[in-house]
This record gives sequence, C-alpha cells and structure tokens, in this order.
Amino acid sequence: MPELPEVETTRRGLIPWMRGARIADLVVRDRRLRWPIAPDLGARLRGRTIKDIGRRGKYLLVWLDRGALILHLGMSGSLRVVGDTPAGPHDPFDLVLAGDPRMRVRLRDPRRFGALLHSDDPLSHPLIATLGPEPLEAGFDGRYLRERARGRTVAIRDLLLNGHVVAGIGNIYANEALFEAGIHPRRPAGRISAGRYDALAGAIIAVLSQALSAGGTTLKDFAASDGQPGYFQQQLRVYGRAGAPCPRCAAPIARLTAGARSSYYCPRCQH
Repeated sequence: MPELPEVETTRRGLIPWMRGARIADLVVRDRRLRWPIAPDLGARLRGRTIKDIGRRGKYLLVWLDRGALILHLGMSGSLRVVGDTPAGPHDPFDLVLAGDPRMRVRLRDPRRFGALLHSDDPLSHPLIATLGPEPLEAGFDGRYLRERARGRTVAIRDLLLNGHVVAGIGNIYANEALFEAGIHPRRPAGRISAGRYDALAGAIIAVLSQALSAGGTTLKDFAASDGQPGYFQQQLRVYGRAGAPCPRCAAPIARLTAGARSSYYCPRCQH
C-alpha cells in the first residue's frame, strides 16, 4: 500500500498542475471503489476551483472553493497527470481540468481499494478526524510514542501501523525504522524503554525523510504523478530481503508473518 512518502510524493507532483485549476468534469468509468463514487459527484465538482492539495496520513486532500476531495490510492494505486492517453481497464476515473481538454488527473487502481469522496468539512470526516500526529511534523517524538504505548502488549510493529497512533506509517517503513532502532518487531510496545523510543522516533523520521527524497518505494505498482517509480527500494535494508545478509552484522535477514503482513528483521541486531 502507498505509504506517507508515496502519497506525499504524489501530492508534490500534482500541485503544479492542479493548484488554481478549475474542474471541468469528472469522468467515472467504474464507481466500485472501496466506497462507491457518489452518482452526483461530477455535478457537484464541475466548475469548482482547486485551492490547494494537502495530505493527512495516507489521504490526499484536494481543497476546493467549497470543501475538499478525500483521495486514497488504495492497495496499489497511483494518481497521474495524463493527456489524451486512452484509459485502461484499471483506471476508474479521470478528473478533467479546464483550460486544456486533454489534461486529466487519472487514478490507476488495479484492486479497486482506492477512494474518491467529497466532504464540506474534511478534517471532521471519520476517516481523517481520528488520525494520529504526522511523524514529520512537530509534536512527534519518543515521549509521545512511549505515552501511547504505556501498558500495551501489542507488538511494536503493529502499534506503528495503527493510524490512530501515528499517521501514514505502513509496513515497509515500520520494518525499516525498527531495524535502525534495533528493536524486534514483535517486542511488546509497553516493554520498550524511553531511550529506545527516542531512538525509534528518530529512526522513523530519518527513514521517512530518506524515502521522500527518493520519491518513495516502488515494489510493484506505485508511480508518481509523472509516471516515474520511487527509488527508495534500492536503499531498503531489511524489508523484502529474507535470507540476505544483514547490512550491519551479515546474519541472514529473517521473516515472520503476523496479521497477514510480513515482518523482516535481523535476529542478531534486533533483540
């Protein structure tokens, strides 16, 4: 699933094309996304001006002159600026921008887990209102993580994947940050010291920042708004590297599965 760096990379790529533009039309080819696209959404959007594009966790917020669109890329989606390229079977909608009839913002979503919703008050929408703090903004640190973990027996990796605790971290970056901090992914969250949480918060910030600089991670389908893949997969140290030597101690990277997700870690470096 596209995580914070991929969604932020998409946001930055869309801003030059969408900020200040007027919406000419919404072309819907398949309404059957995670939540069906409202039948009247096109009528509500035509003529609206795009004021800005924001992000909250893994959601894009396309701010309009009234309310905002809430966009999610789903499990393997991407949002791209296209011209008159014919749509494919996995392209459920185009947002057509006025001024150039060929300029469209197109969602590619093979698994149809994406979303396109409109809200007059998006920050109060149930999908957005309960999200935790942004890990790359002020207020996120080891002390915050320690307080949220106090008394909890949930595995630390699963705590990091909880968007109500911290927004935008998915499995790839949780694995990478835990490796950098030397913490086993199954360690109970309430049994980690304050010092280790300081190290973990720093690792999360560093890993996300590096991934953002590289344009995110492309393991299979993700592409930025210009169609380019992310390159952080070339810097992954444990994720997807089961059996490969640890970059620190050369022990084989191990893999375990919990909650339908795989965790990758070094059994020697991550106690």
